Amino acid sequence: MLRTNQEFLHYFEDLYNKAGGEVVIKSFSRDENILTQGRALSRLMLVKEGVVKCFLTEENGKEYIVEFLGSGEILGEVELIKNIHCLCSVQAVSEVRVYETTISYFKSLIQKDLTLNHLLLDSFAERIINTSSRASYQQLYTVEHSLGQLLTMQENEGIQISKEDMAAYLGITVRSLNRILKSLK
Repeated sequence: MLRTNQEFLHYFEDLYNKAGGEVVIKSFSRDENILTQGRALSRLMLVKEGVVKCFLTEENGKEYIVEFLGSGEILGEVELIKNIHCLCSVQAVSEVRVYETTISYFKSLIQKDLTLNHLLLDSFAERIINTSSRASYQQLYTVEHSLGQLLTMQENEGIQISKEDMAAYLGITVRSLNRILKSLK
């Protein structure tokens, strides 16, 4: 439900301490946009603290939340590697702090740092596994069960997720969400 990556977080903490200004810390307020779907990537980031939502906006204006990401999750690596515009938008769900670096610096690290390459491969593999698991989970379990897990994550992380975001994550309408919430009470 909330993805984190402590190994990647430790890697960026070390990089921040050793890189002499190549890696900076930037803060975002709740609901602030971090990356915007369809726009050019300007910097690569890794979540230091907080929770973000990664979402797609369809042509009809509806949002679908792909994932909630927490500490140690990297943002913009696919776009950087494929040299494309942002596939998804990323927005802060809570107060968020990220490690941020330039695209050119990150590309230079990819060329010479085997540890970084292993972390990226592991991150890609983990995301494929999580996507497959989520797809099968949604087929096998009820929306009520998924909603219960989402509410537990919200409580555990001390964050407030709007009904619109819950519905977007579950792939249902707000009206359907309200019916389910009412039946759970």
